[in-house]
Amino acid sequence: MIYVLAILIGITAGLRAMTPLAAISWGAYLGWIDLSATPAAFLGNIIAVIITTLLAIGELVTDQLPQTPSRKMPMQFGARIVLGALTGALLMPGSWIIGALLGAVGAIIGTLAGAEVRAYLAKSFGRDLPAALIEDVLAVVLAFIVVYLA
Repeated sequence: MIYVLAILIGITAGLRAMTPLAAISWGAYLGWIDLSATPAAFLGNIIAVIITTLLAIGELVTDQLPQTPSRKMPMQFGARIVLGALTGALLMPGSWIIGALLGAVGAIIGTLAGAEVRAYLAKSFGRDLPAALIEDVLAVVLAFIVVYLA
């Protein structure tokens, strides 16, 4: 089950890069996951929760801007892979290498599939905003479900 969750958190990073890190920070703060014996224990601190949440909200807002580059551009794609790997590793501290690999694979899937589905939805709606908002909600809900189940 944890392997599936590591892939899913990576998929979430592919949709919205900062959302899974914010969800993990909230999960550590709320006691859903235990990071206390890891170098990432600081993520359970309220300051980290606030910072990661603000970064995730900022990403949700900037994603709606017309000048925001495609998630498939090398810098954006790379950031999603790195954050997918990081969050996958955080879900599997005992097997962090496997978690990082699964998270990275999930991020690649989420980036590519997310772009295709959003383009399809935007075409169906005749504009991008509804598709983007659906993707936002999906990313946030999926990230929190994964962290809760982990």
